[in-house]
Amino acid sequence: MTLTMHTATVPTCARALNSLAAILEKAAAHAEARKINPAVLLGTRLFPDMLPLAMQIQLANDSARSGAARLAGAEVPAFEAKERGLPEWIGATRATIAFVESLQPAQFEGSADRTVTWQTRSSTKSMQGTPYLFHHVLPNVFFHVTTAYDILRQSGLEIGKMDYLGRS
Repeated sequence: MTLTMHTATVPTCARALNSLAAILEKAAAHAEARKINPAVLLGTRLFPDMLPLAMQIQLANDSARSGAARLAGAEVPAFEAKERGLPEWIGATRATIAFVESLQPAQFEGSADRTVTWQTRSSTKSMQGTPYLFHHVLPNVFFHVTTAYDILRQSGLEIGKMDYLGRS
């Protein structure tokens, strides 16, 4: 397989989010089996100054969806920031996967050198496509998926490295 911006973006983000969705499905079963209120899990943080599980899920989805859309020259789909239960987070994550996988290779042509511009809470940022993907999008997706994994593992969910990596 030749490495293109499409092959570096779409399968990588989809795999990370598929792992996240599978972990969230295990979390829902874990909460039900142990009579744990899922809202407690969604509000759990690794440390008081870190964001809770729900925000880690939100940001993993946001990073993959907006990053892939910008690289593909597509409009970033709206994703309402609202309270969700585990089933809704699983559904939202699966919807993000479907969106990312709907992007076609032709949409990514020229994106390696195209300038990508986006708004953060405090400023406007710009980068060329390749560094945007490898230094911003993918690290953010992996950070937030990893942090969600860590929160759930610390909360007693029996998951391991292969749950994070996903099955090939």
